[in-house]
Amino acid sequence: MFRLDVSIEIKGKQIRVGEITGNDHNDARFRYSEDYLNKRDSLPISISLPLRPDAYSPENTRVFFEGLLPEGYTRKTLSESMSINEDDYISLLSKLGKECLGAVKISETDEVPVSSYEKLSLQDVKELAGEGVTKSVKLITRSRMSLTGASGKVGLYYDAKKDAWYLPTGYAASTHIVKQSHVRLEGIVTNEQLIMMTAKKLGIDIPESFIINAGDGKDADVLFATERFDRFFCDSCVNVSGLLCPCRLHQEDFGQALGIPSSLKYENDASDIYMKKMFEILANHSSDPIRDRAELWKRIVFNVLAGNTDCHVKNFALLYSNDLKNIKLAPAYDMLSTVIYKDIAGKMAFNIGGEYDIEKIGETQFAIAAEEARLGKEIALDIYREISEKFVDALDEAAAGLCSLGFNKAIEIRDDILRIHRKWSRK
Repeated sequence: MFRLDVSIEIKGKQIRVGEITGNDHNDARFRYSEDYLNKRDSLPISISLPLRPDAYSPENTRVFFEGLLPEGYTRKTLSESMSINEDDYISLLSKLGKECLGAVKISETDEVPVSSYEKLSLQDVKELAGEGVTKSVKLITRSRMSLTGASGKVGLYYDAKKDAWYLPTGYAASTHIVKQSHVRLEGIVTNEQLIMMTAKKLGIDIPESFIINAGDGKDADVLFATERFDRFFCDSCVNVSGLLCPCRLHQEDFGQALGIPSSLKYENDASDIYMKKMFEILANHSSDPIRDRAELWKRIVFNVLAGNTDCHVKNFALLYSNDLKNIKLAPAYDMLSTVIYKDIAGKMAFNIGGEYDIEKIGETQFAIAAEEARLGKEIALDIYREISEKFVDALDEAAAGLCSLGFNKAIEIRDDILRIHRKWSRK
């Protein structure tokens, strides 16, 4: 029998909300504590886990809490390094749950870890770029942190004034998520920064990001760094190892909010209509549903134009206020052009107007999708037309900006995107 404490940071303080118990990961059940339920201002930690005294099923428990863990090869490598069954998400959470995405913390009840920041040398950063998942797994294991997603990534602390990077350990919070180049996908770091810059020029809400060049600007020398929108500095922040430790904001991706497991993050049946469900979540739970629904629509249009077929439900998220009382659409993240890589299929992660083939998605499909999402059809199509008209200029400007910083690969990627873009049907 195991027991893990579940807490969440609210207004800079860790509040115990409940526990996960069971004999093993197959029958793990989350239950809110009686003390938390009796608090007058208590709020749920997930839309899919509303407040109630009864324990949640193993299936409901797994969807939310496994959603805090890395996926794919990173998870496999982490599991092997810790001698843990890859499917045993509970054991992985017990080791990695001190620093997750959002404000949830998972801990064994008797542990009191020492928090610190360890300075990383330029060589450490270079190795992180060159060794990819192998190096990031070593850092994750040392820091005991969990970051979702299939790509190799690690949470680090960045001191901009000193241009210095630090590895957080214990309960210390990171400020940035740093991702490595992909061995099979050439120029992926420049690709992601190019698409994020293009999105920003089109008025899409994104976190600040930049490329770390630890060498000559080649794939083996560069990393993609993005500022964490679920971290912030305020008067409640404490000093750790001479650095101001940020406070945490809670977040959950749409997979967690909708109760969709990571294994089903790509829509398989058009009758599911994941996109419609995301708009319903915003309509029912956002503090500003009109703004957020328009922003989500804009991002979906942009992903099609940019050729991003990997825009699955876990690549969109909700961000909570520091008291959990307000929910909004989180800034956009994990956006890049996937269609320029030959090994990646042109099937969208969810259907748009009944169509999965990105080459066949145009105004007709978006008109159908707008009705399914219960958006004003004309307003939705006006947004589609505006972004379509401005996309090429925004992409050109972003590519020129990256080129001026020495990342000439951006021009080649832009040309690849436009070449593919121009041959698609947009009827």
